[in-house]
Amino acid sequence: MKSTFASLAIAAALSASVSGFALAQDSVEVLHWWTSGGEAAAVGVLKDDLQKQGVGWQDMPVAGGGGEAANTALKARVTSGNPPTAAQLLGMAVNEWSEEGLLGDLTSVADQEGWGTVVPDAIKNFAVHDGKWQAVPVNIHRPNWLWINAKVFKDNGLEPPKTWDEFNAVADKLKEKGIVPLAHGGQPWQDTTVFDDVVLGIGGPEFYKKAILELDDAALKSDTMVKVFDQMRKIRGYVDPNFSGRDWNLATAMVLKGEAAMQLMGDWAKGEIVKANLTPGVDILCVTAPGTEGSFLFNTDFFAMFPVGDSKLAAQHKLAASVMSPSFQEAFNLVKGSIPARTDVSGDKFDACAKKSMGDLKSAVSSGTLLGSLAHGHAEPAGIQRAMFDVVTQHFNSDMSSKDAAAALVTAINAAR
Repeated sequence: MKSTFASLAIAAALSASVSGFALAQDSVEVLHWWTSGGEAAAVGVLKDDLQKQGVGWQDMPVAGGGGEAANTALKARVTSGNPPTAAQLLGMAVNEWSEEGLLGDLTSVADQEGWGTVVPDAIKNFAVHDGKWQAVPVNIHRPNWLWINAKVFKDNGLEPPKTWDEFNAVADKLKEKGIVPLAHGGQPWQDTTVFDDVVLGIGGPEFYKKAILELDDAALKSDTMVKVFDQMRKIRGYVDPNFSGRDWNLATAMVLKGEAAMQLMGDWAKGEIVKANLTPGVDILCVTAPGTEGSFLFNTDFFAMFPVGDSKLAAQHKLAASVMSPSFQEAFNLVKGSIPARTDVSGDKFDACAKKSMGDLKSAVSSGTLLGSLAHGHAEPAGIQRAMFDVVTQHFNSDMSSKDAAAALVTAINAAR
């Protein structure tokens, strides 16, 4: 990684010393991939807040690829010696930019506003490097949700499953009645979202830490991991034949329409639920993925800050303070489907699913079970993550045995290190 970004580091250092090269003194430029209607509206809240403080906003939205296109654009900007004031990044990406010495320092504003006391340590670990705040957390998403069509379950006399054995029993009953048990999109990140849930639900939080966060060989080769792949094989039998390549929101739509009974997906699914004039927690039930109650998988969007000249530092600090303000954290996350990155924001305006998520977050912080998601960029660097994606997806779409899949996982990880 050092050699990959060496030229970027030089370019960024040079750009920080160039007066007036990129932005006017009282403006900020923000690169992000929030381009959907609701997300764009939420960004507008931040823009308006800054304008009231006399800070102009130069928007640099980059659509597509779940941030991949935005990261490509960001690297081009830094290479050219013209980094934006801030850029949207996921946790492991923040780490990579920080390790290259390419991010700015927000410690003074963070200390002044007491961020350290309201942001969970697991989130803060991505934002703070060598004792310096370099990124601002915008939200906390929870990927380990099971969404259930309440009417389908009621009509068939079913209860939400709490374990994977119960899930299998429910899915078998649905399948016997000709109902698709699980809506799923056959894309690597979606396959691995399910894999995350199964690893955590079968192995528990300590096993998840060992296998996914620490890449412990013994855990990866264990009988427990074989059982995880056994369950993944069963899940493969519960999806419809046309799942390959399906976008996640189209899978969500299947649940909303009653074409499928359940979906394992993050809380961004709530946006689709609300757009369909359905109520999260009532029409579409939200329960933790089987076996994961008491644990909280997370992924967080950050605004990472890049070095700016002294004349632009005040505007950058106002941007950071606005992102962390309780009012923005509430307004943005009400639209996004996630919950605030601050634990002191009231949940009064949030729906039932978000309120449960906020309560579960506090419990997970206390119990040490707030865990970064592999599927969503908070467990391993991109190279290792992609290697694990490949094995999970290969197994899901073939007759590879569970033992062979566990062995392939170890081989792929070692090759990617």
